[in-house]
Amino acid sequence: MNALLGTARTVLSHLPSPVPRRQRRLTGKAARVDTIPYDMPVSSEDSPVLMAAFPCSLSAARALLPGSELHPVSLGFGKGVAMVTVVNYRATDIGTYIEYSMAIAVTHGPRPAPPLVPMMLQKTLQFGQYVVDLPVSTEVSVKGGKGIWGMPKHQGSLDFVVTDQTVSAQYDDEEGRFGALIEIERPSPTALPLKLAASNFCAFRGMLMKSTIYFQATGDVAVGPGARGRFTLGDAPSVAPLRTLKIGPNPLFTAYLSTATGVLDDHFEAWFLTDETLDRVDQQTKAGVFGEPLESVVGLGRGETWPPPPRRGRAESDAAVSQSAASTK
Repeated sequence: MNALLGTARTVLSHLPSPVPRRQRRLTGKAARVDTIPYDMPVSSEDSPVLMAAFPCSLSAARALLPGSELHPVSLGFGKGVAMVTVVNYRATDIGTYIEYSMAIAVTHGPRPAPPLVPMMLQKTLQFGQYVVDLPVSTEVSVKGGKGIWGMPKHQGSLDFVVTDQTVSAQYDDEEGRFGALIEIERPSPTALPLKLAASNFCAFRGMLMKSTIYFQATGDVAVGPGARGRFTLGDAPSVAPLRTLKIGPNPLFTAYLSTATGVLDDHFEAWFLTDETLDRVDQQTKAGVFGEPLESVVGLGRGETWPPPPRRGRAESDAAVSQSAASTK
């Protein structure tokens, strides 16, 4: 195993940086978008990251996707992939905040990909994740993330807790309702040098918007039986769609990056979301499937104040009307 890890470290360390040259050329320049000032490129430093993936119902995942050109990644046997990624942003142009992403692994194109193939042909099949819910700590993060990149951000009470044994993060909504708890057992040290490009697909203003973030870090990763964790959903309305996914109890993989640097590409793409008739489009829009309207970001300020922290222990209490999507092995 040690020899295999050593080989993996050597191979991964020699991979080129995923950050495009254009982003590097922007170094030292400045921008102001929607009143928010940015030192280019849009970057973050010293940001711990928790990641986990769980099997879920493929048909339920398909039902949550907007339009006709996003397709859930298939593991075979009717299973898709639910993704949870929590980033504790410690140094950014818009201050410190936590971002709690709950998503479905997808490909983008005219037809679904065969099972497992997207992992091998990520660029060709436009592999990424469709973000179902994305609470963040601060108003300015909502203003920038949603208003510029179309991400479904909204403010919530979040934390990011690291112990010697576990890494966990909880989300409560602004009304104090329990949203979600992700907790993983810290993987055995693998110290893998990771250079990741991740595509996010989001619905906003009746459009499908694609943004890309690039991460570099040294991380500890556990796969299959070695990955241990749980993902518990509560009664906050924003996570209601996730409860339909029938998320399985055992993670496919877990990862903890104790410190990561990232670049959020200022280039993004967008397509109109379509349906067979305008009436159906209007139904999808009214149901929120095609994203929130532009009015949802008008009037937002640049506040960096965090709400109170979430109330821990609710995942185990009878008061939380929750679906346990995983249990610690």
